[in-house]
This record gives sequence, structure tokens and C-alpha cells, in this order.
Amino acid sequence: MTLTGRAVFAGRACAPLFTVRGPLSFWGGVDPATGRIINARHADCGRSLAGQVVAIGELVGSSSSAAVLLELVANGAAPAAILLRQVDAILVVGCLAAREIGETAPPVVQLGALPEAVDGTVLRVIADTAHEAATVSPEREARRG
Repeated sequence: MTLTGRAVFAGRACAPLFTVRGPLSFWGGVDPATGRIINARHADCGRSLAGQVVAIGELVGSSSSAAVLLELVANGAAPAAILLRQVDAILVVGCLAAREIGETAPPVVQLGALPEAVDGTVLRVIADTAHEAATVSPEREARRG
């Protein structure tokens, strides 16, 4: 299973998959110090985004999402990569801001469909150039190819 999408923010990552169940707001929904989902009504409350390839079907937009992502990066609690069905430009602003202050932000990839792999499957994300093709594949397949 190799998926091809569009690199929204360039970068590479190799980490376990965490598919977020349901819409997620970074503002008020994610603790910027730890990366844990803190919205008590969210199905994944208590789970951490930190160091994961996070697949999100729907983001609940807020202009503060960029600030939360920037804090996650600065605190070492950011996702390793973010896979989205629909691009959220405000979230990407957080990646751009992180880069501007010398931090490494997670690659962001837009996919037509999110990976159907089991959570915990290690995925390799290759998004070398923004606005061009990106690939997402299980790590063992990436090594063979």
C-alpha cells in the first residue's frame, strides 16, 4: 500500500501511524506542552500526537491552530508528519513559522484517502518539495522500493 498525495509542507518522516477518530481542533483540543488530545469529548482523548504520523480526516479550524502547532514543535511534542484529507492553511502557517525560527516542522501531506493501515504501523512519508507529489508507505515497503 503506497499512497500518493500532494506535499503541502515539505519534509520526511518515519513513525507509527495514529489515525484520529473524528474531527479535531488543535486549539483547545491538543495540549501544546505534551501533544495529548485533551478534549474530553473526543474519542481519542488522552492519546498523544507526539512523534506519530497523524492522519486526520477533518480538522476543526481555528486561527489559533498555527500557534498550537508552533508550540508543539518548540516543545518537542509535534507529530512526526501530518496527513490530511483536506488542507488546513492555518495549520500549515504553524509549520512555516516554525521553519522561520529555525525549528523543524512536520511534513504535511494532502491525501485523497487516509491510510487504511492499522494504528501503530510504521509509515514512511516522503514529501521533498512543497506542492509536488508525496508518498506515504509502510516502512518495510519503502525499504524494498
